[in-house]
Amino acid sequence: MSGTHHVPSQSGPVVEAIRAAIVSGDYVPDQRLVETDLSERFSASRGAVRSALLQLGNEGLVERVPHRGARVRAVPLAEAIEILEVRMAVEGLCAAKAAQRVTETEIAELRGIREGMAAAVESGAVMAYSELNNRLHRRMLEMSGQRTAGGVIERLRGQAVRHQFRLAMQPGRPSVSLPEHLAIIDAICSRDPAAAEEAARQHLGSVIRALRGTAAPGPGTAVPDSGTS
Repeated sequence: MSGTHHVPSQSGPVVEAIRAAIVSGDYVPDQRLVETDLSERFSASRGAVRSALLQLGNEGLVERVPHRGARVRAVPLAEAIEILEVRMAVEGLCAAKAAQRVTETEIAELRGIREGMAAAVESGAVMAYSELNNRLHRRMLEMSGQRTAGGVIERLRGQAVRHQFRLAMQPGRPSVSLPEHLAIIDAICSRDPAAAEEAARQHLGSVIRALRGTAAPGPGTAVPDSGTS
């Protein structure tokens, strides 16, 4: 999935670019992150790359190995579940805020996502459903106006996304998660904060229960950016 990415030399854009590459599966768990290679790929200085890796280390996406440099951190399943438990609380808040703030234009957008998700599940278009899933969660955070919560969720999501993608690819999983997502959309469109919060929490609770029944993915499995299961 790797490609050419032109990114300015400031560490902020480099952090975002490397984070996105890890989340999307360009770099897999335990893979070394060589500063010279990253500098060339993202058109950034070694100093900016080094600073970005330090920040990503603080976020839990990267770890430093003595005498070997940086590598993508492999997140155990148990930790991924803990992350989802935190997200359950924070995304519930964001869903409630989105229901309070949603505009008519945004309601129309959410209803379009709703129709697309239902059609994708009916036709068995798993990747299309996954992309709409990711878009729904992203737009819900944006509509909430909770920038702090959005930043927290983005950092946490990156750590658990590989486990969630493995779950999302299981046969029949989209049919299970679809009504959960539709409940979130319907509550936000109805401007019902309590129902939106409960729907978001119920959905992530379902993901947690399903993940507990899975085994951790192998270290070499590439994962597209899939959002939430």
